[in-house]
Amino acid sequence: MVRRVGKMSAMSFAVLLPVKPPARGKSRLVGVSDQARVALATGFALDTAVACLAAGRVGAVLAVTDDALFASSLVGLGCAAIPDGVTEDLNGSLRLAAHEAVRRWPALRPVALCGDLPALRAAELDAALSGVASAGERACFVADEAGTGTTLYSAPAAAFSPSYGLDSARLHAEAGALALPGELASLRHDVDTLDDLRAAVPIGLGPRTTLVAAQFGLLV
Repeated sequence: MVRRVGKMSAMSFAVLLPVKPPARGKSRLVGVSDQARVALATGFALDTAVACLAAGRVGAVLAVTDDALFASSLVGLGCAAIPDGVTEDLNGSLRLAAHEAVRRWPALRPVALCGDLPALRAAELDAALSGVASAGERACFVADEAGTGTTLYSAPAAAFSPSYGLDSARLHAEAGALALPGELASLRHDVDTLDDLRAAVPIGLGPRTTLVAAQFGLLV
């Protein structure tokens, strides 16, 4: 599903949103029940998708997930969805998703975004994407709060080669990608643990994550 592409004159983007099936995701959320973990993983991804869809520079969101039922929830929000292209290989799946996004929406530049940004604000995503546009043909990334991981990566389709995983920020920088500056707190704060979740509260959690956290008494 594509949004507003015909009305956009500035560079606009197709967000690639990889999401593990919630039943298998967020294994580092220890100290909570399996039910709470699945509900949180679901809330994180849905809140991230909604923020992406609200961003002015985003023309489309392509969810990448092997969970067909969860994919239908994302499609209901306004995303398109495809299964993982390469089993257990996030970067390989993202490269294939970038090719698919360009096939569907040739006017949009692909940008990969973590699906666990429950405090994401559309305005901060737009600010980062403006930085990507200003960088022209250069690959760009946003480091996470710790400075070692990556929450956003973008490059022209022909050069799209993300390196998510251990020390991804260093790997992206060594490959010549530009680290985007700015506080961008909601974009840098991915959530893997309960401590991460609590630290995101002052930024402002999305409504689905807030509801789940309240239901399971996780922020008391």
